Amino acid sequence: MLKDQNRISRRRLLALAGAGAAGLAWRFPTPALAQGTPIKVGVLLPYSGTYAQLGEAITRAMELYVKKQGGVLAGRPITFIKLDDESAPPKGPELTTKLVEGEKVDVLIGTVHSGVAMAMSKIAREAGVPTIIPNAGADILTRAQCAKNIFRSSFSNGQVGIACGQVMAEAGIKRVVTANWKYAAGEETLAGFRSTFTKGGGQILKEIAPPFPNVEFQSALAEIGSIKPDAVFAFFAGGGAVKWLKDYAAAGLRKSIPLWGPGFLTDGVESSIAGEADGLFTVMHYADDLDNAENKAFRAAFEAEYKAAADVYAVQGWDAAALLDAGLKAVGGDASKRDALNAAIARVTFNSPRGPFKLSAAHNPVQNFYLREFKSGANRFVRNAVPALADPGTGCRLGA
Repeated sequence: MLKDQNRISRRRLLALAGAGAAGLAWRFPTPALAQGTPIKVGVLLPYSGTYAQLGEAITRAMELYVKKQGGVLAGRPITFIKLDDESAPPKGPELTTKLVEGEKVDVLIGTVHSGVAMAMSKIAREAGVPTIIPNAGADILTRAQCAKNIFRSSFSNGQVGIACGQVMAEAGIKRVVTANWKYAAGEETLAGFRSTFTKGGGQILKEIAPPFPNVEFQSALAEIGSIKPDAVFAFFAGGGAVKWLKDYAAAGLRKSIPLWGPGFLTDGVESSIAGEADGLFTVMHYADDLDNAENKAFRAAFEAEYKAAADVYAVQGWDAAALLDAGLKAVGGDASKRDALNAAIARVTFNSPRGPFKLSAAHNPVQNFYLREFKSGANRFVRNAVPALADPGTGCRLGA
């Protein structure tokens, strides 16, 4: 019936055109937003290679969130168009362009590797596509290169380091050796750690930085053994973290020199490190057993759906979908209203499985950082160590 009411015959169209040519102004009726039309969400994540497990966890959580909303967000079906970026920065421009110009997606969600995210966000900024980053922590994305349409549901590298340095200084640790891969994420995390640990009275005796993704750690471990610091702060992730933890234990250092680090040391590799990491303290914006209703419901739903335990990467995917959901509801499901959608996402606050969630003026999460202890294959909550920590947002002018 609606189709018939809105149909204009060719004769009537020509008549209207003629009247318009005579100087008359006409308003054509515009159809209401088609609630049955899917919103196209372009997803750029690694589904192969080193970080495939992270991409899978993020995707599973996003799809589960939409399923729990009945398959729709703000009354609109969601179509995920997924591309594998292989954590390869050279692929970033081509794949992002395919999603933005080829698929004409309404929203972008991606990615894990900061190098890919840098290329993705540049194209997204220029195209004006609302974009949510569910992992990549490159500081600049929510600092000097922040944008009104770029949001993060994860962390900045510096923010994680800032939390770690503060917690270790408060624990009374005075003399440390640091060990991290020499690449952007490692260096930015270390810079954040250095800023708060030294401010708290700590001293860094030596900074050891093997090139990424080198996992030959024997010379570094020998040097740590000879220096005998109060503790070691280490940043490694994935397979590199497993190798580091196993080598650290095999060298006998766990018994005499406590090992600390961000949660990347243990998250996503729990089943591989049970013997080497028990008793290890880490700092992260999530702990497996956080005692809040949202986390309990989330973990139960994830376990029931996938027969696997959720981790911090899944939480970041879940919250990416929650940000999009809240933004779309604010604009009545009309993703074409980009300015309004961006403004709505920027204002979102909700209770996440990680705890209270909101975005800073630079669009990076303001979030709690927890001290966790690795026990029986899980990252157990010890205490809320740094409540409501915001990245400094250095160089971002969105809030100016």
